[in-house]
Amino acid sequence: MAQAPATPKWKRRALRLAADIGLPTRTLRPAPSEKAALALRAAERDKLSGPAREVIFLIPLVAPSDVSDWAAVTTRLEATLQSFISQDDTRWRAVICCQERPPLPNDPRITHLPFDEQVEGNDKWRKLAALCSHLKDSAPDPAYVMSFDADDILRQGTVAEMLGRQAPGGYIAETGYVLDAGTGTMALAAPADPGAPGRKAFWKLCGSCVALRYDPGLPECTAFLRAMTAHEHRMFPYLAGLAGRRLEPFGEPRVLYILNHGENFGARRGRTSFKTRYVERFALSEHGQRIAREGFPPL
Repeated sequence: MAQAPATPKWKRRALRLAADIGLPTRTLRPAPSEKAALALRAAERDKLSGPAREVIFLIPLVAPSDVSDWAAVTTRLEATLQSFISQDDTRWRAVICCQERPPLPNDPRITHLPFDEQVEGNDKWRKLAALCSHLKDSAPDPAYVMSFDADDILRQGTVAEMLGRQAPGGYIAETGYVLDAGTGTMALAAPADPGAPGRKAFWKLCGSCVALRYDPGLPECTAFLRAMTAHEHRMFPYLAGLAGRRLEPFGEPRVLYILNHGENFGARRGRTSFKTRYVERFALSEHGQRIAREGFPPL
């Protein structure tokens, strides 16, 4: 199964402008995800709920039959989950969707969502859809929902920041770290500036980049999450904005993206070479890498 295609940038600008000033959008022929965003925007105008009470991580996990080393995949998943367990704020949950239940820590906050749907090609997008649909039965309170790849690492203090700040729309990782597992080199991903042309915001490189506020009282919210996560992560900020959800940047780099560990999803699609070059170009000094690793579990 393929990802939903990205909307051309000119059309994104036109739809966002029309939505912001209250013009009809039908003539622009919104895609299903854009219709879901506009529906959430309209539904939320007169409805406010209380503060988010937890952070929910949605993790689609590759099937054992689709990888060459299942043990290596589950070892990396364990590191991801340990970065959640290490959070100083315990108000989080993680749901892992996969055909086979992987070895999981003995922690009631971590659960497995079975997946038995027959999918032609990559099933990641259908697993994300299943995880989003599962929210209506498993998340009775307002929360922040973050799709998270099973090989990324969360920095200490992230859950506390989200629940402490209570951003009305959610959060976006403008900055973050990228580690080349093959070389041990780490780089900072951040928006480009005159002093560092060519840099890229973290959300353009890694799918573990947006935590959206979820309101169980709005069915449109679940529908929007399903539609948003059917796209490549570069569409997330646009769709959130179209839905009226202004995303606030995290206060510091909060996610570590690991490349070239052997079973990267992007590598199976032949799409990590430019990221490898990015790490080489923007490599941190040894001192900078030591500082960057602070707050992350030992890898």
